[in-house]
Amino acid sequence: MDQYFAQNALLSMTSHIIFIIITWRVLQSLNFTGIFKKNRVFEARVLMIFLTIAIATTVSQFFLDLIAWSQSLVLLF
Repeated sequence: MDQYFAQNALLSMTSHIIFIIITWRVLQSLNFTGIFKKNRVFEARVLMIFLTIAIATTVSQFFLDLIAWSQSLVLLF
């Protein structure tokens, strides 16, 4: 049983990190300069980090739930 939790933790961490990297790359392609005042680079970077974490965690959790649900479908038959 401990091995299951360890595998689940490893899968979750890997999924979150991969989606954080993908989301960071996607958000870097957007131009946020029109939203912020001049000389507010730090605030823009903090917003990018928070948006990256929020979006990536949500998408990663969706895929992890999808995997768990598909594994539970076996119990239906």
